[in-house]
Amino acid sequence: MISLTCPVETWAHRRPAGLKLAALSLATALLFATDRPAILGAAVLGVAALYLSGGAGFFRAGLSNLRLLWPFLVLIALWHGLSGQIAAGLAVALRLVAALALANFVTMTTRLSDMIEVLSLLLAPFRRLGLSTRALELSIALVIRFTPSIADKGRLLGLSWRARSPRRPGWRIVMPMAALAIDDAEQVAEALRARGGLEPPGAR
Repeated sequence: MISLTCPVETWAHRRPAGLKLAALSLATALLFATDRPAILGAAVLGVAALYLSGGAGFFRAGLSNLRLLWPFLVLIALWHGLSGQIAAGLAVALRLVAALALANFVTMTTRLSDMIEVLSLLLAPFRRLGLSTRALELSIALVIRFTPSIADKGRLLGLSWRARSPRRPGWRIVMPMAALAIDDAEQVAEALRARGGLEPPGAR
């Protein structure tokens, strides 16, 4: 598992995690409040400028992280193009790019430990009621850390398939990816149990 935090230091790395997450929530809500492609296009340009403010290296790293978006954008364009809803498809695509790029920006400039601290602070009222929030905090941390790992393994599986067959891998690598994800999950669960982070089934 790897961290998504970008090693290229920017001004955003020095901003509080809570402030960035609050700004992300507000910006995402505003993106879903409009369907006008012109406004959403301006938002995408604004996000691009935000990446550029971190320098060329940071901008390239951000684009690399977002490359997985292209298949979804192509599907959205094809679907709405065939159904004659070009404006709606454009709005959906622009909103998707802007929202996920903003989330990626926050993730790249915020340490995972800082995100967990913010989450722990938000869940504090539930702990006062006697509810345990550790499992939720740990689950979110694992999802964030597992995502790039699984994506990278999917890329390697695709390369391995292309080396052995002229056909596109497509759905054929879904099962191997699922098996790898389950195997990783089992290894992490065993490691957590060994450190006292999880109790085995039936434990009290």
